[in-house]
Amino acid sequence: MSSLRSSRPPSGCTEVGSWTLGDSRQLSALRHSLQDALEGGEELDEVPEKVALVASELATNALRHGLPPTVVRLLRSDEAFVLDVADHDTGVIPQPEDEESDSEGGRGLQIARRLALDVGWYAADTTKHVWAQFAVPTRDTP
Repeated sequence: MSSLRSSRPPSGCTEVGSWTLGDSRQLSALRHSLQDALEGGEELDEVPEKVALVASELATNALRHGLPPTVVRLLRSDEAFVLDVADHDTGVIPQPEDEESDSEGGRGLQIARRLALDVGWYAADTTKHVWAQFAVPTRDTP
């Protein structure tokens, strides 16, 4: 599997919500809270489930391989949702596990790549961010 490209997420988004995680016991609450934030009166097809699954996978990676705290942010523009997961270990580059590997785990970035429109990562001063972009479904108006 090819490496994850280094780039910032699309600009022009506003923050919908932010969650700070200290350990994996908070992942279930994160998934439920994200789905609630996404299902606020709009028909979004399977987007809330995809975002919640990818958030859980990326946050698990950050909790296992990064430095705390892990911060998950949900951003939105007219066309897209962007999930941004940050940890405080800027020295480790996110690497997708090889699909042929027999190792347990390591599939979070693969899942994100399958479910999201785009996935990338970047480092800021004290944080490393992995982000995933999802399309906002369009509705035909009668």
